[in-house]
Amino acid sequence: MRNENSVKRLKRERFSGKSLTIMKCFCSGEPVKVNEMVSLPESLGEVQKKTDSRNIEEAESSLRESGSLNYEEARALLGRIEYQKGNIEGALHVFEGIDISTVTPKIKLALSRRGHRRNSYSKDTTPMKKHEVTLILEAILLKAKSFQALGKFKEAAQSCKVILDIVESSLPDGLPENFGADCKLQETVIKAVELLPELWKLADCAQEAILAYRRALLHHWNLDAEMTSKIQKEFAIYLLYSGGEAILPNLRSQMDTSFVPKNNLEEGILLLMILLRKMNRKMIQWDPSIMDHLSFALSVSGQPRALASLVEELPPEFIDRKEMYYTLAMCYDGDGDSFASLNLLRKLLSAREDPNHVPALLMASRICGQNPEFAEEGIGYAQRALENMKGGCEQMAGVTNHLLGVSLSEYAKSAVADSERGTKQSEAIQAMERAGKLTKLKDVSIVYHLSLEHAEQRKLDIALYYAKLLLKLEGGSNHRGWLLLARILSAQKRFVDAETIIDTAIDQTGKWDQVELLRTKAKLQIAQGHLNNAIKTYIQLLAVLQVQRKSSGSGKNLSEGNRGNIQHLESETWHDLANLYLSLSQWDDVDKCLSESKAIDPHSASRWHASGLLNEAKGLYKKSLEAYIVALDIDPTHVPSLISSAVVLQQLSPDSYPIIRSFLLDALRHDRMNHSAWHNLGLLYKARGAATASEAAECFQAAAFLEETAPVEPFR
Repeated sequence: MRNENSVKRLKRERFSGKSLTIMKCFCSGEPVKVNEMVSLPESLGEVQKKTDSRNIEEAESSLRESGSLNYEEARALLGRIEYQKGNIEGALHVFEGIDISTVTPKIKLALSRRGHRRNSYSKDTTPMKKHEVTLILEAILLKAKSFQALGKFKEAAQSCKVILDIVESSLPDGLPENFGADCKLQETVIKAVELLPELWKLADCAQEAILAYRRALLHHWNLDAEMTSKIQKEFAIYLLYSGGEAILPNLRSQMDTSFVPKNNLEEGILLLMILLRKMNRKMIQWDPSIMDHLSFALSVSGQPRALASLVEELPPEFIDRKEMYYTLAMCYDGDGDSFASLNLLRKLLSAREDPNHVPALLMASRICGQNPEFAEEGIGYAQRALENMKGGCEQMAGVTNHLLGVSLSEYAKSAVADSERGTKQSEAIQAMERAGKLTKLKDVSIVYHLSLEHAEQRKLDIALYYAKLLLKLEGGSNHRGWLLLARILSAQKRFVDAETIIDTAIDQTGKWDQVELLRTKAKLQIAQGHLNNAIKTYIQLLAVLQVQRKSSGSGKNLSEGNRGNIQHLESETWHDLANLYLSLSQWDDVDKCLSESKAIDPHSASRWHASGLLNEAKGLYKKSLEAYIVALDIDPTHVPSLISSAVVLQQLSPDSYPIIRSFLLDALRHDRMNHSAWHNLGLLYKARGAATASEAAECFQAAAFLEETAPVEPFR
């Protein structure tokens, strides 16, 4: 009965009737002698044209060596034939008839003996010949590929994993050197190693895919350098962009001093750096995409300086000098070293290199626009960029006009003559408005600077319009939009509305973005006379800053510039709180705040200025003047210390008119919109009598206008 059912089953599998002899093997489940199967090649005549002759030769070789073809081997051979014919479902049906659990001990025994390893299998277990092992393992691989072709990726991965489980358990120390003598067996194992992680990815099993990649790289599979590098690259890309977080690698075999990655990003970077080293040593061919992925990974991890070191080590034949200059400039700029970045861009934009390199021109203009000292140079770079993009992209032209406007605005601040300052401010607005038209007011950075420039020129209504538009474009996702809107409202003396805006922003932003919001909120509360509330806000702000400072010192990916910025903000917050206590005449609390600030930054101009204010409030004018002078030694451009020095010197030595005037004019040179400097300059002129009465009136008029439109904190 069993034989009849088996024959019917084989008919459903649509095998040729000429394969009757092999069917006997399936029907009985027993081996068939070779001399009973001498007609095998003829029985396969119909499919021989579609079958690689090498496969038939291997089958014949197996038959000659073993003297028999058992049930599993016959299924493996005919399943391969069906697979090569393109009958995937039929091949899979045949492969599923192979009892893997039955043949596994025999395969393991055969592999163990090839690896010269003692085994614990029963003496009754007969090891397979190498051709038989090759045939069965190839069948399992083809079964996995059949599942893959049918879209059953999880089943495909599980089938493929069987091959690696068998080989790895048989040879835990890795494949021996002579294992590659059987090219077909080695080829099958390598294909399985390469295929398994891809199948797990297709099955959307991220953890299994990562474990398969690690298994491929950590076990000795006799992979050549090219295949190893291919797997390393694919694994690194998957770690960087898959979106999931992998379980940490188990590298107990590594030495204690070895680096063990703590997350996907670190593991991906490690793999890419290994590949980069191989390329530098010319062990593998140069692949520019590896450098692209590494650039992305190091940038995301906050390590642009490390990327710069790698770029500097690249051989000249791997990277063009111009590309190297530009890449290094981006790295140093990302690390906060804008001066080094600008120097590299200057080299790139020199006449001997590429003076019309538009991306470099834009980057150089942006860096120069952040520093009044280089603003004029930034104007030149932006104008050159515009000249080199005639008839180009409107979006790019908009960005370039935006950078031109920023540089013009910065240059206007350092202009000596009022006429030149007014001209440059007007040109800055015009450039930014052109940028807005070209980008249809969709670029948040352009809208931000339009609002900012109008606000600094005290055109508050139009500044408020752009600030609201900015908030709408960003969807409230960036705290700078909330800050600018609140500060513009404070300049319009709408303090309650401004504080409401800040509270809304605090509710919608994370803790790390609340520092400037809380500081502005405290200033708004002070402006409304709510001093106790302001003290509570400052205490909340200090708590956030201290958490950030501790986090930055515990291995987080923060650059030195970011750490320094956190310390600076914490120090300035203590100074703000000291000034608040000073207005309440709480001298002891002022001293405590200054002591806390000194522990963070002993060389702070703001701290010495606050100390001077304390001595001034106590009537100790000489000590206060000494403190102001120390502050100016630390920072000659510290405007509050310049103004306070002039005020105290007026008290101590009213006849020191030239010195007092120079202090106030110097303060106005650095901050033209400081109403206190204008007011004190007016008082100085007034004290001189009728000879300078008109100058005094002009100063008082400017002071009154600026005070009326002054925000609680600078707009920028």
